[in-house]
Amino acid sequence: MNIMLFHSTFGLRPAVRQAADRLRAAGHEVWTPDLFEGRTFETVEDGMEFNEWIGKDELLKRAVLAAAPYSERGLVYAGFSLGASVAQTLALGDDKARGLLLLHGTSDIAASASVDDLPVQLHVAEPDPFETDDWLSAWYLQMGKAGADVEVYRYAGAGHLYTDPDLPDYDEEAAEATWRVALGFLETL
Repeated sequence: MNIMLFHSTFGLRPAVRQAADRLRAAGHEVWTPDLFEGRTFETVEDGMEFNEWIGKDELLKRAVLAAAPYSERGLVYAGFSLGASVAQTLALGDDKARGLLLLHGTSDIAASASVDDLPVQLHVAEPDPFETDDWLSAWYLQMGKAGADVEVYRYAGAGHLYTDPDLPDYDEEAAEATWRVALGFLETL
């Protein structure tokens, strides 16, 4: 499978490269574009401030340019938190997308969004301050209405970015469970 993996608001940190290596070890081809052009951040606030400075349009432009050379291959779009939001936006706009793997995040869905049974898997903490229950319920319904085939996995007590071993949110048990399920999902595509 060809996977375009987008980083979180912390930037292209070692955890993203480790995730890409894990996916490659399972036989996938993986690209990890650096949407922040080398910048990484120690806090969510600093990353969000930089993201706001870049602007959503520029961030999406960078993501589209990174994915464009490979989209003909039929990409699985994937991402962490902010990167999941970017991945979702691109997957819903790419009629050749093979799947969508969301780790720790979702995004708004355009009312006109339409896909043909796009396989989608979301892994998120429970509770998660960035992905509230009400938001996730509405998101799930909208994704279904758009034509996606959605699976949601919640991890009680885990922090928001629980798959990143270098952050306080890290939860080894939840992270390993996420990767087992996610790798199984990718095998079905």
